[in-house]
Amino acid sequence: MEITAQELEQLNKEEYQLIDIRSEVETAHGAITGAVCIPAEGLEESTLLCKDKKVILCCSRGKFSLDAAERLRELGYDAYSLTGGYTAWLLYHMQQEEENEFNRNVEQSIRKKFHKNIWSRFAKAIQQYRLVEEGDCIAVCISGGKDSMLMAKLFQELKRHNKFAFEVKFIVMDPGYNEMNRKIIEENAKKLKVPITVFESDIFESVYHIEKSPCYLCARMRRGHLYHYAKELGCNKIALGHHYDDVIETILMGMLYGAQVQTMMPKLHSTNFEGMELIRPLYLIREDDIKAWRDYNGLHFIQCACKFTDTCTTCNNEENRSKRVEIKELIRELKKKNPFVEANIFKSVENVNLDTVVAYKKNGERHHFLDEYKEK
Repeated sequence: MEITAQELEQLNKEEYQLIDIRSEVETAHGAITGAVCIPAEGLEESTLLCKDKKVILCCSRGKFSLDAAERLRELGYDAYSLTGGYTAWLLYHMQQEEENEFNRNVEQSIRKKFHKNIWSRFAKAIQQYRLVEEGDCIAVCISGGKDSMLMAKLFQELKRHNKFAFEVKFIVMDPGYNEMNRKIIEENAKKLKVPITVFESDIFESVYHIEKSPCYLCARMRRGHLYHYAKELGCNKIALGHHYDDVIETILMGMLYGAQVQTMMPKLHSTNFEGMELIRPLYLIREDDIKAWRDYNGLHFIQCACKFTDTCTTCNNEENRSKRVEIKELIRELKKKNPFVEANIFKSVENVNLDTVVAYKKNGERHHFLDEYKEK
């Protein structure tokens, strides 16, 4: 009732139907070309399934698809589960590609096809926000996703052509990845010729039994470990892969869910590690352009390398991911009526007029308009 990625490649495409049963959020980070996306909860009622073909189901790692295939067989379908799921297919796919030629094409795409939407915006952010300066030693932090991998390639390009001296180190923290996810990260780095240094921690184990906001705690702990390791390597900055869409979503989330006006800054000083800074070089790059670069080059990345992704209710439940999904959908709807809505949200925190603000905080101190208000 299972079929391997290698066996799938050998089948005639007319003989089977490939169904991806992961959620829309998961498939947005990468899917097998030609797969039809039908979330698991609506699979058995779907009218898209064919009984005259093999129905091959794909989930993240082959666990849920195996159960779903068994149920479909009971309904009369010739159903199979893709062994190891998307992750196993991804490993097999990567192993088949010729690394050197592939990497040259990826780098050429940054210089040519995506010069305007990616490279120019990266260079603009570097210059406009003074993210990289002479003598810097920057730890480029790679999580294994599309954003951080693109950032690594952009820094390699910047290093080749920049007019002043600075150093980069590409670091990957392993907070407890399962073996398959770590291998995908390492294989992608190898294929893209990114010389990563991996260091380990036990963060996943530390947050595994935390019931309230474990993902938030995990992110905070990971950042602290990155700062610490980067400083040990002699770096004065860490670079993270947050992009333009992250910025505007953060602005809206702060207003709608946090009752505050704030943004994700392009750079900031560390409060716990003296002399260290955090920079966000993808600050002006749109997520759709990152996805276009990824797909144009046939790259495949994992959404979350957490070893608990398949079974962790805190990673996949609606409450934890719905807020950002809601914000994405809100922006999408607003854009239908106003194509400039994203740019306006982004610029709103650049055009704050303190004369029209009731209250604000500066360096932790609260200021109110009545403090300087005078009756006329």
